[in-house]
Amino acid sequence: MGIEFRRVTKTYPDGTRAVGDFSLVVPSHSLTVLLGSSGSGKTTLLRMVNRMVDPTSGQVLIDDADVAAEAPVALRRRIGYVMQHSGLLPHRRVIDNVATVPRLNGASRREARERAAELLAVVGLDPSLGSRYPGQLSGGQQQRVGVARALAGDPNILLMDEPFGSVDPLVRIELQRELKRIHTELRKTIIFVTHDIDEALTLGDQIVVLRPGGEIAQTGAPPEIVENPRDDFVAQFLGVAGGRRSLRATVRDDGGLSISDSTGRPLGILEALPSKAPGSLPGG
Repeated sequence: MGIEFRRVTKTYPDGTRAVGDFSLVVPSHSLTVLLGSSGSGKTTLLRMVNRMVDPTSGQVLIDDADVAAEAPVALRRRIGYVMQHSGLLPHRRVIDNVATVPRLNGASRREARERAAELLAVVGLDPSLGSRYPGQLSGGQQQRVGVARALAGDPNILLMDEPFGSVDPLVRIELQRELKRIHTELRKTIIFVTHDIDEALTLGDQIVVLRPGGEIAQTGAPPEIVENPRDDFVAQFLGVAGGRRSLRATVRDDGGLSISDSTGRPLGILEALPSKAPGSLPGG
């Protein structure tokens, strides 16, 4: 499902203008990264998609249908959402956390648990962990469970709000790789919010660099933004101005891209998109 932001704005009751006149098309099956510092409006924009935030003006459309016409609860049940801290219910076992949306959608307890066990495997966890409580898992494991829960209703759209920001760097890299794999296999339309440049370059098919107030500084594929920053703001934000850090995108034999800095240190790999969507995983 494609998503379109059509001249949306957001001004809060206290007069704070979080977003001003923002327009963007998120192609179906793509992974689009909203990249910006605090105050750039990226989380506000993300939450407009599932009506956790309603725009002051403008429209957000999913497959040309305005989300404002749909009841928020029904809308949220068909859109996956992953937050920075997994948001798991601490008093419920992992398997039942993941099974929550299928149960709400009418699946039997057995069906929902079977689906949950499948999804634990999809996100790289041993299904036996389903019998544990969230507090018995590591931070990285909890985030994987959060992704599994977001996928449990088989949504076409997945919203991810700095989901890996609270884990250590090595776990973060592992989770990024898992997300790339899941995206390649399931072909969801994903909007991913981050302030981390390397994460954006590693994950994004499309990167939207935001100025404060939700203004788009530049939109494009990672190599385009790395090699041709539109202005000084983008160059300084990416760290490619003044020789501080020169990023290079190199095309690999498989059509993907390797991102490295001026010393040759690898920063991430951008895998080539498949020419057609592969077969989906169970329930995908």
